[in-house]
Amino acid sequence: MSLIKTERELEIMRVAGSIAAEVLEELAVFVRPGVTTRQVDEFAAEQMKKRGAKSAFLGYRKFPCHTCLSVNDEVVHGIANDRQLRFGDIVSVDCGVTYKGYIGDTATTLAVGGCGVAAQRLMDVTQQALQKGIDQAMAGNRVTDISRAVQKFVEGNGYSVVREFVGHGVGRAVHEEPQVPNFVDASSNQKLRPGMTIAIEPMVNVGRPDVKILKDGWTVVTQDGSLSAHFEHTVLITDGEPEILTCARMPSALKVA
Repeated sequence: MSLIKTERELEIMRVAGSIAAEVLEELAVFVRPGVTTRQVDEFAAEQMKKRGAKSAFLGYRKFPCHTCLSVNDEVVHGIANDRQLRFGDIVSVDCGVTYKGYIGDTATTLAVGGCGVAAQRLMDVTQQALQKGIDQAMAGNRVTDISRAVQKFVEGNGYSVVREFVGHGVGRAVHEEPQVPNFVDASSNQKLRPGMTIAIEPMVNVGRPDVKILKDGWTVVTQDGSLSAHFEHTVLITDGEPEILTCARMPSALKVA
């Protein structure tokens, strides 16, 4: 599978990315105290269908939900269930959609009704770390330039980055090459070229970076029980500035036929 996308492929990926972003915006409004994560997931599925897309996650390696919903000390891959969200929770909402065979992958962390200063600072730093990584997603740079920027910023603010799960290439498949760690790893040092599409996604813990997977086989939590936040964009490497594909910017009438 080629890492370099054609212009036609990129046209479709822009639509997939805008749909994913639109769904995430709808979820940001829908998430509130008293709503269950199952209701959030079902609402996401409705919003995807409304836009002519479907979940990229449902059934992927037998994943049982349309979105990944990870609350408080849950890092990623949280499974929707009857858990009610409470005021002060933070929830990572990871939304991947498939549109005409191509994928848009994006995530944000939301405060449920509001949150404390510590949780807000964690979310702010994680979102800023994502932007630091995107700023390095330039042709001629290497994956390690993205990784270094994220790690330096996160650790400089007193937090840690998860090692076991990383960003990745994205296109026809949810996970393509190259891997995009949030820490410097010499084995992930691919040179960035125009036409590559990658998902940059810092996963940041208040405490130590160590994580474990719960008995459901999916939900990743911090080993020390500390809060975790997660932000993600699908990004196109261009001849100039990086282009964020997961932006809600494309009117329905302009979507690729």
